Amino acid sequence: MIVAVPKESSAGERRVALTPDAAKRLAAKGITVRIERGAGEAASHADEQYREAGCEVVEDRAQLLAADIVLTVGAPAEDDPLKEGSVLVGLFQPLTDHATVRSLARRNVTSFSLDLLPRITRAQSMDVLSSMSTVAGYKAVLLAATSLGKFFPMLVTAAGTIAPAKTLVLGAGVAGLQAIATARRLGAVVEAFDVRPAVKEQVESLGAKFLETASEDLSAEGEGGYAKAMSEEQHKRELELLHKHVRDADIVITTALIPGKPAPVLITAEMVRDMRPGSVIVDLAAEMGGNCALTEKDREVVKHGVVIIGKTNLAATMPVHASQMYARNVSTFLALLIDDGTVKLDFEDEIIQGSCITHEGKIVHDRVRQAVKAGSA
Repeated sequence: MIVAVPKESSAGERRVALTPDAAKRLAAKGITVRIERGAGEAASHADEQYREAGCEVVEDRAQLLAADIVLTVGAPAEDDPLKEGSVLVGLFQPLTDHATVRSLARRNVTSFSLDLLPRITRAQSMDVLSSMSTVAGYKAVLLAATSLGKFFPMLVTAAGTIAPAKTLVLGAGVAGLQAIATARRLGAVVEAFDVRPAVKEQVESLGAKFLETASEDLSAEGEGGYAKAMSEEQHKRELELLHKHVRDADIVITTALIPGKPAPVLITAEMVRDMRPGSVIVDLAAEMGGNCALTEKDREVVKHGVVIIGKTNLAATMPVHASQMYARNVSTFLALLIDDGTVKLDFEDEIIQGSCITHEGKIVHDRVRQAVKAGSA
């Protein structure tokens, strides 16, 4: 059994799919672990650390990828010589990255995308999305603090009392909750909004005020606890509710995403115009179009005096802990795929079934197959 970890090919990606600690645990089970030379350097893991963990450090990428299982963070390059019939595990965003899905099916690779893991108790220890959202929520607040020309906490100084910064977090999933907690640690006054009333208790437990809607019609909780798309009328009322709170905030952090669909616009251009000059918006939904109408993907822009940060893949900016968390999630998932030193795929297992996107040359995940078909129409 050979498990391989290539160097990530995407620009700006600094994470590595397996850390030396995680690799050591696999090697202790008799699994041969091969890692591409320099694959862990951007995450502060030298080749020598992998050798000490029992790994083989390989320079030839083609030799490396002739493995039974390949672990990546992002999608492999189109020309990567993946072995036919091999297993690939990573984060491929298959509901939107249709080219990668078609390529993996064409190359007869059995691929698993961990962003499709079912939201069940058994899968919590493998929940890569939650791990990476934790990093993103934390880093979003630090970016905001760096760009804001104010202190976060209230300060009593010889020059008088300085009021704390007002922070509004839109979306109280994992990223939003981490943003709330981080902003509170820095001393900000925090408000949060989510279309799922069930998260109120979690928001308040972190010391933030939960913005409640006047109508149950604004509640929009979908399958697996994710937010779902609202009707046009519901969305209009949502924007009316948010306008005043966005206007009064020094910082707005947006995290609202609907799986496989463009991000809902929660901050209109009109709202941005009404914000105080020097205010900051950090849009964690920039990858999917953004929650702010004026967000520009992977850019920091100033509109109407407001700084709007649309940086994507924030997890890659904290590669040490992001890689550590990712590697633990992936290692746990591997335990489902490896039995007595061989790959055994139990498609009766809802975790394996729910995260597999291609197998035996076909797209086997229903939602992904429908998305790819619709995208080709």
